[in-house]
Amino acid sequence: MNSTTTRGENVAKRGVPAHFLPHVQGLRAIAVLLVVIYHFEPGRLTGGYIGVDVFFVISGFLITQQLSRELERTDRIKLPSFWAKRVRRLLPAALLVLAFSTVATLTIMPLSALAENLKEILASTFYVENWALAANSVDYLAASGDASLVQHYWSLSLEEQFYVVWPILLLGASFFGVKRLATKYGDRGRWNAMIALVVIATVVLFVLSVIATNNDPASAYFVTYTRVWEFGVGALLALIPRLRPTRGWFVNVLGYAGVLAILIAGFTYDRNTPFPGYAALVPVLGTAAVIVSHRSERWFDIGRVLSTRVPRFFGDISYSLYLWHWPLIVIAPFIPGWGLSIFNRVILFVVAVVLAWLTKKFVEDPTRQWKFWTVQRPRPRMTFTFMLAGMAVLTLLVSSVWVVQQPKYDAAASQLASTVADPPACFGAATGPWPEVTSSAGAGILGPTGVATVASGVGSVGGATATGSGGGSGSGADGAGSEAVSAAAAGAVVIDGGVACPNPALADTIIPSPGFGNADRPSNPECLVTLNDSGLFACHFGSTAAGAKRVALIGDSHAYALLAPFIQLANDNGWALTTYIKGGCPWNTETMPGVDAFSRSCNAWRDNLTAELASVQPYDVVFTAALADATAPGTSADGQALAVGFSGAWKEVTSKGTPVVTMVDNPAWADDPNKCLRISDAADCTEPRADGLVADPPVALAAQASIAAGQNITLLDFSNMFCTATDCAAVIGGANVYRDPDHLTNTFATTLSPFLKAALVGAMTPATSP
Repeated sequence: MNSTTTRGENVAKRGVPAHFLPHVQGLRAIAVLLVVIYHFEPGRLTGGYIGVDVFFVISGFLITQQLSRELERTDRIKLPSFWAKRVRRLLPAALLVLAFSTVATLTIMPLSALAENLKEILASTFYVENWALAANSVDYLAASGDASLVQHYWSLSLEEQFYVVWPILLLGASFFGVKRLATKYGDRGRWNAMIALVVIATVVLFVLSVIATNNDPASAYFVTYTRVWEFGVGALLALIPRLRPTRGWFVNVLGYAGVLAILIAGFTYDRNTPFPGYAALVPVLGTAAVIVSHRSERWFDIGRVLSTRVPRFFGDISYSLYLWHWPLIVIAPFIPGWGLSIFNRVILFVVAVVLAWLTKKFVEDPTRQWKFWTVQRPRPRMTFTFMLAGMAVLTLLVSSVWVVQQPKYDAAASQLASTVADPPACFGAATGPWPEVTSSAGAGILGPTGVATVASGVGSVGGATATGSGGGSGSGADGAGSEAVSAAAAGAVVIDGGVACPNPALADTIIPSPGFGNADRPSNPECLVTLNDSGLFACHFGSTAAGAKRVALIGDSHAYALLAPFIQLANDNGWALTTYIKGGCPWNTETMPGVDAFSRSCNAWRDNLTAELASVQPYDVVFTAALADATAPGTSADGQALAVGFSGAWKEVTSKGTPVVTMVDNPAWADDPNKCLRISDAADCTEPRADGLVADPPVALAAQASIAAGQNITLLDFSNMFCTATDCAAVIGGANVYRDPDHLTNTFATTLSPFLKAALVGAMTPATSP
């Protein structure tokens, strides 16, 4: 069963075993780079996740080859020795990165990530991370939600489970072949039994993989039995040497075709691809084709190309690179001053490569040669002692971090829950200034009761009439009176452009705390269509009564950030709320020009939305929000095109009598304000207004043009609430405003409810005459 290479002499000189296959290191390089690039830029390499499947086939081949050589040589498999070798090969580097991740959880990661990170570090320590993720139905390919520092250990856990079970199965099949088939087949009885076992297991588990992928794709991605057939394909290559071609031209055709199949899957698959079912056949069979194509006599032979210095280097460090790259990606956004530019991503990649090389040189290689467990007897016992000790130390470290941080975690969580349930006076958006409103009724200031002061002329907003210039009076639909009177009764002060509502008790308050801000998001992630999905997924909340007012929330992730207050309003007011939300894809008829998977999915999603809105009963009101693209201000051609596209989208419903309420987007920051708030006072964490707000936002231009064209549009502008004349604040009225550079926290978004309600009720209420 031994394999040879045409470069055997060179291999021997380096002290590498004769059965070493250099081109497999090149294949490992392809696998790890697919995964790493996918994690760094998922939009550019949408199917890079198939790199782990390449690793699985390689592992099945190499491990089975190793076990079959031992059987051929000694007629047995020394299970303790085999498992000890795996421990020495894999555990030291794995524990090092887990220890690093534990320290990072304590020192760098936000407090909100404490429980999830520590839980998954423990699961990874004992190699059950894949089952932990499957139990939580984590969508590995989704963009929504925060990934833990060690989520990538799921594939390592799966491999370790394979290493534990596989040699036992082969040993059992070998024993059966010797006892039951030797009379008929002689020595081939053993091999026939093992081959039969692998074939049956591979076919059965492949069928199970397809079924599980169709029925429960999130769980199927992680569980062991959906992937073992991939190891089985590699195992068959080791057990059946005749599967390996010998003719030079055919070897190269097969090898290059295999590489092409892997790359095609990497570039064309995306999170919509049912995986690992039928789709996994392409990268798996492609990997098998490359493994058997080891010819390396001429410079263009596939084996020679994959054995060159650069592929070999990345293949050599592939294990450590896989370990290091993911925690660095997760940690980077929480480091003050660290952005998400291409330049920073390249630096991060280089850091990952350097750490991987250092780990290979000073951890992986030396620990495999430690004399205390390679010379002393019994070697397996020493190895397993080290394994248990290492796991125990890491468990102690994780427990210590939890003991230190858990009281802080509980206090912050309790504070957040109590504040949301019973907010203090003048909290968050209640601080003011109140938003400016523009509609067919006029322009003015919108108060939480629906009363507006109109800048000029006579108008009706929120069911109220108002007159005057900058001040004035009116009477709301609920008889609340003028906002000046309401504000005075509450102890607030009327100022130019809105109302100030001071509460000195909130001066030093930040809720949610900077450690919880990043996790303060809507609790319905299924309502956000992410990345490359084009399916129109609608969520329904509130009343199911036939006569209930029908409200739609449409837009991108900035509309999703407002989901909590909309659900609250629907429940409190008996509305029937429907949401159509896709991340990064605003409601717009302007076609996204890109040819990448995301652009195509966004355009398809919009087409699906148009068809949906045309087919359903008209809504009583539609609210829409969208990220303000700083690269496309209204003064640019792109910005003007976006404005036309917004107007065109809104007309799809206003033409049927449905009013549209929209808003000028909140400021965007160059970096996550929570980083600054964790180390500085709130007063020092500001963004220049000119940098945070887009000049002439296309949504505002679209609203003005649509109103002029007779469409029923209401535009809310909270800019003066978010920013003074010079700076934008990270904390308003004691509320932490942002959970990342441009999305509102759930807590602050909820404080916008009175203003959102006033605008929605006003849009649904026919205007009255003065």
